[in-house]
Amino acid sequence: MSGWVGGLAEWDDGDVTYLSIAFTWRIPEAYTRALIARALGKRVIAGGPALFQPSMKRELEDIAEIADRYPDALARHHPMATIASRGCPVGCGFCIVPAMEGREFTLIPDFPVRPILCDNNLSALPVEYQQYIIDRYVGHGVPLLDANSGFEPAAFDGGTYERWKPILRGPWRFAYDESKEGEDVRKMMTILAGEQAKRKRVYVLIGNEPFAECMERIERVIAWGGEPHVQPLMKLVALEKEPHVRHDWTADKLKRVARWANRRIWRYAPFSEYDGSVKTRDTNDDQQELFA
Repeated sequence: MSGWVGGLAEWDDGDVTYLSIAFTWRIPEAYTRALIARALGKRVIAGGPALFQPSMKRELEDIAEIADRYPDALARHHPMATIASRGCPVGCGFCIVPAMEGREFTLIPDFPVRPILCDNNLSALPVEYQQYIIDRYVGHGVPLLDANSGFEPAAFDGGTYERWKPILRGPWRFAYDESKEGEDVRKMMTILAGEQAKRKRVYVLIGNEPFAECMERIERVIAWGGEPHVQPLMKLVALEKEPHVRHDWTADKLKRVARWANRRIWRYAPFSEYDGSVKTRDTNDDQQELFA
């Protein structure tokens, strides 16, 4: 199975070059690609989540036409990816989804059935629609290899687990973004107690709270029998792939904590003993990662 393109997809259709940009820090490269396409006589149309903010659109609008949607653009980022709903009711301030897609779900019942499902919040979807998605996978005989954007701990219960367990072959992905979510995450980890640690993939945002609070969340995930995947806080309008430094963090510490966690060095040494020189890396997770 081929992987993700890394947040910038490009394809041609006749005399038109399309650019779909997922991450704002790929906009400078998209601008260069647009210049090349224009030099070749192409009309350039650009879109994607990275261009949702007006300030980001202005980065490209002198060289490309900006479009809101392109049919099944997600498949250009990964040919095995699909989405059955848009939106998320949670409304996290560091996430672009509520502003871009809304806090109410838009259901896509005729979604193409593919092995990677990228819905923002599967556990908060209406139960009937969750079952509809599952039935479509079973009916089409397509394996669900990855629920890529995952489940929300606050909405996850035993019924959610029993519903998705028969078809989900990949990890259970969910997030522990703030200390106040601890009880919901602990509850979900309890429900998943019978799963292997590598199948409990918990995304831990760091940098949004002081160092001690963020490290406590990482350590709790490990103690509860899961594997943390750490993502440093990024500005929604970052034009460089650099973390947003707040509280008592530094950019270097944010990156080192992410590498210590995501390379699973915590199995062998606490962060206080990690000097950043270990080069091991797990490459089995086919997910668009920010800091590996």
